[in-house]
Amino acid sequence: MFRRGESVPFAFLADADRFRSNVTPPPRAQRTSAEKAGSALFGLTVVAGLVGSLILGVPALDPDRPSQHHGPAAAESR
Repeated sequence: MFRRGESVPFAFLADADRFRSNVTPPPRAQRTSAEKAGSALFGLTVVAGLVGSLILGVPALDPDRPSQHHGPAAAESR
């Protein structure tokens, strides 16, 4: 691989701790009530989906529950 012959000065890293900017970032925009309601509805939908999948999935994983699957009906006549 090609290597550069000159060394790279890293003095700017040492100066980075002492540097302070006098420029302040702009203030964050306030969220409207519609945006707050939308994010709350989205969060509620995600939580309801997780709870619903647990309600439907946990009984199917229960090992003590007797199986009601008998196989295909065509195989019974053999």
